Amino acid sequence: MKLFDVYPLYEVCPVRAKDVYVYDEAGTEYLDLYGGHAVISVGHSHPHYVKQLEKQLNKIAFYSNAVLNPLQQKLAEEIGEQSCLHNYQLFLCSSGAEANENALKLASFHTGKKRIIAFKNSFHGRTSAAVAVTDNQKINAPLNQQQEVTFIHFNDLEGLENELKEEDVCAVIFESIQGVGGLDMPDDEFVIGMNTLCHKYNTCLIADEVQSGFSRSGKFFAFQHNNIQPHVITMAKGMGNGFPIGGILVHPDLKPKHGMLGTTFGGNHLACTASLAVLEIIKKNKLQQHAETMDAYFRAKAEKISGAKIKGRGLMLGLEFNFEVGPLRKRLIYEKNIFTGGSSKKNVLRILPPLTVQKKHFDRFFDALEDLL
Repeated sequence: MKLFDVYPLYEVCPVRAKDVYVYDEAGTEYLDLYGGHAVISVGHSHPHYVKQLEKQLNKIAFYSNAVLNPLQQKLAEEIGEQSCLHNYQLFLCSSGAEANENALKLASFHTGKKRIIAFKNSFHGRTSAAVAVTDNQKINAPLNQQQEVTFIHFNDLEGLENELKEEDVCAVIFESIQGVGGLDMPDDEFVIGMNTLCHKYNTCLIADEVQSGFSRSGKFFAFQHNNIQPHVITMAKGMGNGFPIGGILVHPDLKPKHGMLGTTFGGNHLACTASLAVLEIIKKNKLQQHAETMDAYFRAKAEKISGAKIKGRGLMLGLEFNFEVGPLRKRLIYEKNIFTGGSSKKNVLRILPPLTVQKKHFDRFFDALEDLL
């Protein structure tokens, strides 16, 4: 049997990893400035993370959500503590796409409406409703196009209100920092205005923090750079440092009912343990503050790269050039042994390292970049 060939692959085969490095079969060391799509938050194979998972694996790895699992409540309390969103409620699932599916479904339940507003260059996942609100028709099958979705541009507050006036919109879903879309961010005034309009027109505001959450932006969630309270917040990726876990935080205005949402694997014992270990490491090592420090250092170094525009914030960063970066990414991997990321904007190089990245790692990257350019 062959693999279903849907991924273009680099000729690198990692067999082990430690902190910000991965190693191939020959023992070659690669600097990981991409973290597997921002998944690796506290570093590869962190000893505390590994120890906690091993301990839990020797107790119980999984049982269904039909029984009590105190680890779920412990995780809810720790997320509430670090995010300062104590009044929200937690529903756990297994991925970012699943989180966004549940958020959109919940918004429709709550409002009794079904049209969705999303934004140009957005990416929210590959499942039914999540891919429908993703601005990429190449991955949107005819089956998915039954969803009623309207795409508008960031910062078009008048256009947003004109859509909301129709009174048929259940949700506005946005990324505070677009991931796959190329690290664009809405203006602060637009985010605040969007929040106000959603409340005015009985529409749920969904903050997609799947990539930007868990301290990557320098705040626990990127939307917290603005003073808003979304109805639903979605999260995954760095939440588990490689263990599949996702979740949504739900504002108390939205009321739960038995059977409203469900999941088989979400919130299992190992997943909760992984996420709790991540939170413990973030807190102990002050990685949220570290993300801000490294943001400033990256910017200072990037300003010396001629023709490069700096994008993003925290440790969700990018460099925009006046050429397509695909060949540059290949040279960084094969000549300099450095992993970086691309985006749907072919001229944007994405940098999404573990939050444990240090100045010396960025020094190596910029030295390599200057040499290749």
